[in-house]
Amino acid sequence: MTPDAIYDVLEQTWPAASYARVGPWMIREGAGGGQRVSAATVEGAFEDADIPQAEAAMVALGQTPLFMLRHSDGRLDEMLAARGYKRHDPVVVYAAPVADLASPAPSAMSAFPTWPPLSIAVQLWEEAGIGPSRLAVMDRVLGAKTCILGRANDRASGVAFVALHGRTAMLHALEVSSTQRRQGSGSDIMRMAALWAQGQGADMLCLAVTEGNAAARALYAGLGMTVVGAYHYRKK
Repeated sequence: MTPDAIYDVLEQTWPAASYARVGPWMIREGAGGGQRVSAATVEGAFEDADIPQAEAAMVALGQTPLFMLRHSDGRLDEMLAARGYKRHDPVVVYAAPVADLASPAPSAMSAFPTWPPLSIAVQLWEEAGIGPSRLAVMDRVLGAKTCILGRANDRASGVAFVALHGRTAMLHALEVSSTQRRQGSGSDIMRMAALWAQGQGADMLCLAVTEGNAAARALYAGLGMTVVGAYHYRKK
């Protein structure tokens, strides 16, 4: 996957509440949906003097100025650093062919897709801090999408959201209950997500995770997923 393709899949499978082009900037209204959907990106020729324009647009939305820096944004990264913006929450993107992830298939009782999410799935997300504002992001997705509910020890154990753009599926909001960890539920959810994506015609499954989340990264690497991209934020 190319970096630009990754950003496009991210945008389509976890969209902002609204978008506005302000000069060289894309301004996103996050409405509580997370950092990436609240971050500005540069989309055209710019100078250092244009940065306050983006800041003002974000403040007007009631948002703290936050910029997303992609692989091609090195010049902006340096300018923001000079203005006192700190590097924040570096993210890595993992991907793998769905055919590889889907085998061996999990049992039908260990994970299954459902849309809209069952109430227990909503409860699991809420317990992990994923509330109505982020559920609203899921509702905004226009393409094929599903919730994957995991089960272990005869109880709901975890949940994830998966959405499709083109032939790539992106997994978001993977959460495993603190009382059900180390039971293989994370792997079962990932494999069921791949099975669902395969059934929708996808070739690849990808996801974004903060660089410092060692436990999640170990899970993804153990499933054979590889890092295909990265980005970070600058926050004042």
